[in-house]
Parts: sequence; C-alpha cells; structure tokens
Amino acid sequence: MKDLKVGVYVCRCGGNISDYVDCDRLRSEASKWPGVAVARVETYLCSKPSQDTIVEDVVRKGLNRVVVACCTPRMHLATFRSVMERAGLNPYLLEFVNVREHCAWVHGSNREAATRKALSLLRAGYEKCLELEPLEPIVEECSRAALVVGGGIAGMTCALELANKGYEVYLVERKASIGGNMAKLTKVFPTLDCAQCILTPKMAEVGRHPNIKLLTLA
Repeated sequence: MKDLKVGVYVCRCGGNISDYVDCDRLRSEASKWPGVAVARVETYLCSKPSQDTIVEDVVRKGLNRVVVACCTPRMHLATFRSVMERAGLNPYLLEFVNVREHCAWVHGSNREAATRKALSLLRAGYEKCLELEPLEPIVEECSRAALVVGGGIAGMTCALELANKGYEVYLVERKASIGGNMAKLTKVFPTLDCAQCILTPKMAEVGRHPNIKLLTLA
C-alpha cells in the first residue's frame, strides 16, 4: 500500500451525473482513503483540459494508479487508457467506474440514495485498483481462414463476403446440397422476389469461388 499513489477523478458529465449524485461528496470521501494522493471533480473529465490535468498529476505527484468515475467504459475506456499512456503509465493500471448509467440515470429520483450507491461503486473501483497489475498486449499470428457452419442463404452470403476479402473459407453443410430453407420457397418477403432467382446465383458462385471449400454431408 505504501508504494501506491492513487488518483481519483469524478466527472460531473455536464450535469448528467452531478444533477443526481453529489460529486463533491464522492471526492471528499475518496480523498480520505489510504494511498489516494489526489481526488478531483471535473465538469467534463473526457475534455482535453481534464485529460491534461490527469497527465500532469501523474507526472508531478507520481501517481501509479488512476480511478475515473464517469460514464460508460464503452464510450471512453479507450480515451482514458490513452491518457494513461501519454502520462507514461501502463493503460491497465486504470480502473473505470460507471456512475452515470449504473447510478445517476437509474436512481435520479433519490439523490441521497444515488450518492450512496455511487460512493459504494467508487469504493469498489478503488479497492480493485489496488490489485491491478500492468499488462502488455500479446501479438499472435492468426490464420486467414474461416469456418462457416450452415449452407443456407445466410451461410452462403457470409462465406462469399469473407472469400471476397481474401479469406480461405470452409463452408460446412450437413445436407447433400446447400440452399437451406430458402430452396423450398417460391417468393421472399417483403418484395415477393423469386426465391430461386436470388438463391441459385449464390449457390453457383459459392461452388466456383476459388477461396471457398464446400463440405456437404458434414
């Protein structure tokens, strides 16, 4: 614990969080936790000035763990991992706590309860960050081959898309012929086009495509 210096950053998200959660209380509580060297509240944590603040704190205060409490990681996880790299830290020493979708937006009618839950989520993120270890990406060569199971219209379309992009495709069909259920139809919804007019050209293209190996009765 004595070697850890944690930075905790809480985002107001322009009111999306701070209208429902007491962000200053989160900052105040987090500042008391062991190893927390800095705790801040930012209006837009994803903005360039706030990103620069994190980088500056890492450099000047020697932070080696960062916890951000903001929106969904689906939106900004890559953003803050990039900030970590700019600051010279391993990006996997970041812990991301979602207090917007998981808290503010679902408990907005009760500010006190929303704040308590946000504090609990933040504390959990802080505790997890203490156990984080640096990770490095693993680069492996992969085969440019794909297996497509099922020779219906979807399977054939998938196989052709991959084959046209240069992949070696193995199309596996359990029956003696490809075509699937569409081969039993006369017209297709919603245009009422001739089913065979759509299907048979694809069947022929699959059969002659140099990148597709067709395995029937498989």
